Amino acid sequence: MKIVCDICKTEYSVANPPSSVRCAICGHVFGVMNPPRRGGWLVFFAATVALIAAIVFAFVVITHYRANDSSRGPLVATISDISQETDDFGVKHFVISGSVVNISDDIYGVPDLVIVSRDGDGNVVARQKFLPSATLLDSGGRTEFRHTLSVPVAGVKKITVELGDLTK
Repeated sequence: MKIVCDICKTEYSVANPPSSVRCAICGHVFGVMNPPRRGGWLVFFAATVALIAAIVFAFVVITHYRANDSSRGPLVATISDISQETDDFGVKHFVISGSVVNISDDIYGVPDLVIVSRDGDGNVVARQKFLPSATLLDSGGRTEFRHTLSVPVAGVKKITVELGDLTK
């Protein structure tokens, strides 16, 4: 570092200057200010980048957690009872009862429900779509459904309920 006497303008070159220096020529004592550290901005920049990286990481983790938590979707449809009724022509039909629950923190529209009838091998015998009794569900809301299938009971071994497409 180069320092200069304020009185006689004598120049000195020193590696680590002390806080005050006595001039060898005129005897004047003057203070020496250390130059500002250039690494301050580098530390600030590195800290800012680290903070942004931490925020992005937290966002990704929270988004991934919420995606896994709601992988079933915001609405869950379940069957609570399956019974049989005989119509006026003597044909037996299944009557499906159940509910749709909103497990999210938002209001969702309830899509069409689809009752899927399967045989003993898991093959689809019939799919029947019907409208639920509610069109919107608040957070934590529930709506019940009861639907009589038009498909006769013959050959049906398993019945499930599915939600129609939530994106349409």
